[in-house]
Amino acid sequence: MNRQLIRSYILLVAVAIFLFTVPVAFTLTKQLRDDTRQSVLREANTMALLLGNGDRASCEALTKVAKAYRDVEVTPTADCDPKLPTPTPDAALTRALEKNEPTTDWGSDFVWGKHLKVTVPAEGDAAVRIVYSTSDMTRRLWQIWGFRAALAVLVLAAAAAIGAYAARRITAPLRELNAMASKFSDGDLTARSPVTGPPETQTLARTLNQGAERLDTLVASQRIFVADASHQLRTPLTALRLSLDNIADGVDDEFVREDVEQATAEVVRMSRLVNGLLVLARAEAKVTAAEPLPLREIVDERLTVWRPAADERGVTIALRGSVVDDRPSVLASPGHLDQVLDNVLSNALEVSPDGGRITVEVESRADTVVLSVLDEGPGMSDADKSRAFDRFWRGQGLTGRSGSGLGLAVVKQLVTDDGGTVALADAPGGGLKVEISLRASPRSGG
Repeated sequence: MNRQLIRSYILLVAVAIFLFTVPVAFTLTKQLRDDTRQSVLREANTMALLLGNGDRASCEALTKVAKAYRDVEVTPTADCDPKLPTPTPDAALTRALEKNEPTTDWGSDFVWGKHLKVTVPAEGDAAVRIVYSTSDMTRRLWQIWGFRAALAVLVLAAAAAIGAYAARRITAPLRELNAMASKFSDGDLTARSPVTGPPETQTLARTLNQGAERLDTLVASQRIFVADASHQLRTPLTALRLSLDNIADGVDDEFVREDVEQATAEVVRMSRLVNGLLVLARAEAKVTAAEPLPLREIVDERLTVWRPAADERGVTIALRGSVVDDRPSVLASPGHLDQVLDNVLSNALEVSPDGGRITVEVESRADTVVLSVLDEGPGMSDADKSRAFDRFWRGQGLTGRSGSGLGLAVVKQLVTDDGGTVALADAPGGGLKVEISLRASPRSGG
C-alpha cells in the first residue's frame, strides 16, 4: 500500500509537471525561434538596403556587416560588388528576385536544421542571403529542456520523499492493526491495537479490540471449564474404581467377580476416554504463540522416554534423517511437540509386532521440516486413513482395546494450531507412516 501511494503521488506530480512545464518549454522554444528569425531577417534587410544604395560607403559597410556572419551570400549589382559568394539558384532566390518577397528556411520541419537561410530582395534585381548556423540555438534549446528535465527529476524525487513520509503516516494505523492481527494469529490473545489515525481506522481498531476481548473472554471461560471438568470427572471415576476394587476383594463368587472386573475395565476405559477428552479440550482451548524450538533435543528426549517400553516388547526405535546431522528449529508452541510425539509413538508401539522396528525420520524441505514416524504394523486402508483423525474413531490395528480414538485427533489439533499439517501414508515395506510437516524457524538451517 505504501508503494501504491508513493506511485500515486509521483504520478500526480509528473502529470502536473507535464501540464505546466512542457507548455512553457515549448513557448520558450518558439520564442527563441521567432527572436532568431527576426534578428537574422533584420540583419538581412539592413544588408539589402546597403546593397541597394550602390555607393562605395554602403558597399564597405555591407562588407563589414557580413563579417559578423559566417556565411553571407549576395547577388552583386552594377554599382556594388562586395566580393561575397553568390547564392545558389533555388526557389527562395527566385522568389526574392521575381516576386520581391523574403523567405525563411529552417532546414527541417522538426524544430530546425543545422542552418537558417534567410533570403531577402534588394534593389536592382539583387538579393541577400544569410546562412545562419543554429548551433547556438540548439545549445540554448538543450539548456531550456535540460534545466526543466533536471528540475522535474528533483521535484519528482522530492515528491517521492514527501510521498513516502505521507504514506507511512497514512498507513501507520493500518500497520499497527496488522501487527495486532499477526500477534493474534500467533496466539497472543492479549494483543490490542491503539485507536489512532482517521475515524475509519479508529472504528476498525475499536471493533477488532472488542472482538479480541470477547474471544479472550471465551477462551478463558473454556479454560476454566476444562480445569473444572478435569477435577469433577476424575474424582467420581476414581471413587467408582476404588469401590469396584473393594467389591471384588470381598466377593467369593467367581461369576460376580468376573462381572466386577468387567465393570472395572470399563471404568478404566472411561477414565482414559475422559483424560483424552480433557487433553483435546486443552489443546483446543490453549492458544499460545509459536516460538523456535530445537527439534533434535525434543525428539531425543521423547525417544529416551519411550525406549524402555519398546524394549519390553523387543521393538527397536531408530532415528535417522537430516536431523542427525543438522539441528533445525521449528516453530511450535511449547509442549505441543512432546504431546504429538507421545501420541504417535504410543500408537506405533501398540500396533508394532514383537521384535519390530519404529523409525523416526526428519527431513528439511525449504521452509518446512517434515517429521515422520514409520511402524511395521498392519497399516491402514485408504478409507481408514480418511477417518483416522475423527474423534473416537478406532481402526483395527491402529489402537488396541484400551485406546480412546482421540490420539490422532489431538495430534492434528496441536499440529494445526502451530501452522503445520499431518498426513497418513503407507510405509515402505508395510505399516503406517505418520508424516508431520512443521514450519521451519528462520534461524534454522531448514
